[in-house]
Amino acid sequence: MTLDANCLFCKIVRGEIPSFKVHEDDKTLAFMDINPGNPGHCLAIPKFHSETIFDTPDEWLAVTMATTRRIARAVQTTLSPYGLNIVQANGPGAKQSVMHLHVHVLPRARDDGLLLNWGLKPGNMDEIRALAERIRANMPKD
Repeated sequence: MTLDANCLFCKIVRGEIPSFKVHEDDKTLAFMDINPGNPGHCLAIPKFHSETIFDTPDEWLAVTMATTRRIARAVQTTLSPYGLNIVQANGPGAKQSVMHLHVHVLPRARDDGLLLNWGLKPGNMDEIRALAERIRANMPKD
């Protein structure tokens, strides 16, 4: 496991910064967000430093998502929220605030006012079809 000396979440993994842990295993850590969107807001991270989904090895992404699901189930059982968002941001344009891959488990309350959702507005089907073709052409060959 490689950790970054200056990364906030790597410092939490090393125990240099305290956190309210809700789960820990050999490869992942989940803890409460100290700037919660709503009560019960948790974060799941790999115990490996990578900044975004793009540079995270598949095996680390897989275990992080498995931990995310475990945390989501526990939050659902504990709080019975109106809904639950699973959010993963990449880069400043997506408002990623800590440059370490992390997944938000964000319980939602009815009319909670969080500005995560966007309105439904039908798109142009020809433009959508053309963009789908372009994206398909750039799919990695696994």
